[in-house]
Amino acid sequence: MYPGTDTVAIAAASPERPQPFAELGMNEDEYQRVRNILGRRPTSAELAIYSVMWSEHCSYKSSKVHLRQFGDKAPKTDKLLVGMGENAGVVDIGHGWAVTFKVESHNHPSYVEPHQGAATGVGGIVRDIISMGARPVAVMDSLRFGPADAPDTQRVLPGVVAGVGGYGNSLGLPNIGGETAFDACYAQNPLVNALCVGVMKHGDIKRAVAPGPGNRVILFGAPTGPDGIGGASVLASATFDEESHQKRPSVQVGDPFMEKLLIECCLELFGEDLVVGIQDLGAAGVSCATTELAAAGTGGMHVDLDTVPLRDATLLPEEILMSESQERMMAVVEPGKVDRFLEICARWEIPATVIGTVTDTRRLVMTWRGETIVDIPPVTAADEGPVYNRPLAPPHDLGALQSDTPGRLTRPSTGDELRRTVLWLAGSPNLASKTWVTSQYDRYVLGNTVMAMPENAGVVRVDDESGLGIALSLDGNGRYTRLDPYAGAQLALSESYRNVAATGARPMAVTNCLNFGSPEDPGVMWQFARAVEGLADACQYLGIPVTGGNVSFYNQTGETPINPTPVIGVLGVHDDVRRRVNMSLTTDGATIALLGETREEFGGSEWAHVVYGHLGGLPPLVDLKAEAALASVLVNAARDGLVTAVHDLSDGGLSQTLVESCLRGGLGARITLPGDPFVTLFSESVARAMVAVMPGAEARLAALCESAGVPVTQIGVAGGDALNVTGRTPEGDQQELFSIPLHELRESHERTLPTYAD
Repeated sequence: MYPGTDTVAIAAASPERPQPFAELGMNEDEYQRVRNILGRRPTSAELAIYSVMWSEHCSYKSSKVHLRQFGDKAPKTDKLLVGMGENAGVVDIGHGWAVTFKVESHNHPSYVEPHQGAATGVGGIVRDIISMGARPVAVMDSLRFGPADAPDTQRVLPGVVAGVGGYGNSLGLPNIGGETAFDACYAQNPLVNALCVGVMKHGDIKRAVAPGPGNRVILFGAPTGPDGIGGASVLASATFDEESHQKRPSVQVGDPFMEKLLIECCLELFGEDLVVGIQDLGAAGVSCATTELAAAGTGGMHVDLDTVPLRDATLLPEEILMSESQERMMAVVEPGKVDRFLEICARWEIPATVIGTVTDTRRLVMTWRGETIVDIPPVTAADEGPVYNRPLAPPHDLGALQSDTPGRLTRPSTGDELRRTVLWLAGSPNLASKTWVTSQYDRYVLGNTVMAMPENAGVVRVDDESGLGIALSLDGNGRYTRLDPYAGAQLALSESYRNVAATGARPMAVTNCLNFGSPEDPGVMWQFARAVEGLADACQYLGIPVTGGNVSFYNQTGETPINPTPVIGVLGVHDDVRRRVNMSLTTDGATIALLGETREEFGGSEWAHVVYGHLGGLPPLVDLKAEAALASVLVNAARDGLVTAVHDLSDGGLSQTLVESCLRGGLGARITLPGDPFVTLFSESVARAMVAVMPGAEARLAALCESAGVPVTQIGVAGGDALNVTGRTPEGDQQELFSIPLHELRESHERTLPTYAD
């Protein structure tokens, strides 16, 4: 029991009747622990706070023991200004500028109500960035759905895309990249992961902390309503009072225009130095904001719940505490600055109310209608939740899955078969053009977008004078991770790292969203533990720290979990965005070269997935040394103006890279394949990129590659209006294998998604 105030009155207000702790997601041991902490039975309001704060979503109780590796193995760098534990990480990018970025999930809400689930996912991650003191400058998204032709996908996909686009467009934030993928494992459990990035000066960083007894606690933004009560941790609030309340909706409703006002209001408040601590209200709402602010400050806070502005006057205090209504922030303000704070909020038409005071009691005390309904040590709710080291065991079918190699699958060998396979892959849902999706997003609003999808990575200008900018990529591959979680997480990192370097940016920091099934399943926890270990080890090797992220568990349909899907975002820095390189073949006669080593690697490949629906074997070999060497070549080649185009090789191999670069630039290519044509075209070996060399720079690029130990092979020239491929026939002869006019490639590549989405 923690020492505190007199508990007689508060205990008397909570008669001995059954409490719905199980319905709120707590087990008996957790409930008993709350009673031990308080030395009494909790009130229903206190139970609400502990239930949401100790939920998997808020407390990371099943993942915390593994996530510590990101800190323990973090590479030493003076560029990391704020690391894990805050709303978002902050990185020094030079010239006094800092960048904050983070990715989070909104998976389950987006299945229940696709439009609002996705929209509020964007709104929530944007507020994380605001709360660090930054101006949001761009968003990205990673979306995964069931089979493209499934009826449920046709319900969820349009709503999610409309939600992401509608909210981001209304905020005036460009959506600069991401991914959209389809797989049967995501049926009835789509993944909607949203990333936001913001910029600030070093001195502008804000923290989620409530220092200074006597400082005022101000809730500002939208009024609190019944939407989203318990959405992150429990599904209903009706268990508190079954007789008087119906089940509340568990998906929040967003208002992007209010959030736009909130952004500008916050930035003006920050500019006048009116805030000493700030926290956004997302998962767990007022419960989370008050407990976390108090726990990170002087340890105490007194809140009058009667002062919280409500949309629904019938809300019980438990519902006020658990509501996840959107577009709300909580600030800690010195008494002498409160009037100016409220004046600025009023000018932006942002409701703002003083709801409490910071204390030094180390107690969070809340009153409602003249009664004390909460009196807890806030640190116990915010930082001392249960921590589980759950059982681990490889999934029972993993051995059989890894043994079922793609080697038994019939490979295309003739020119006609290879041609048909190129077109199949180009038009497959995962590799087809995502223009139907991205055309609904504003990619260039604000005027600082330098590159956006379908480029290797999004690039944003930060400083007009110097040309300083950032590049961001967001990547994942659940099939690889299903076959080998340790390698799969590293492969996701490798691809994102490579994409950023392909634009000419130096990779600098990582964020992640780890999407897995139930942590109560030993097989899932083994996958999670191995993936975290793999990501931590790879970041340590590459020298780029994890700045923060999100864990999303319970992604499964019935007893069947999704493929383990770590989604990895990498931030890179451009010293001058004017030297960035895109993926388009545009220079007629330019030499096309393949950088890196190609091996026969088809486990988890798009070829096996698209042509045969096969998943088995082992994923491509991870080669972090080769990735780092390739990145150094690409960054230096861009800096020195040696290349006119760069495109990484990943899903679909060289075949898909050629298709995308030719179509993006509107220029064909004449390619001569070294070695086995099937392997060269469709292998998904890592640490590879295709480059178009600036005429006359071939020798300098070759010398750069030799110095870095990166293999380089000239494979053709850009030009014409078709993709012409020459290689070895099954009989061993060298001849033209196939030719595909660009208009035919474009038709195959662009028709797929509109067919399924309309």
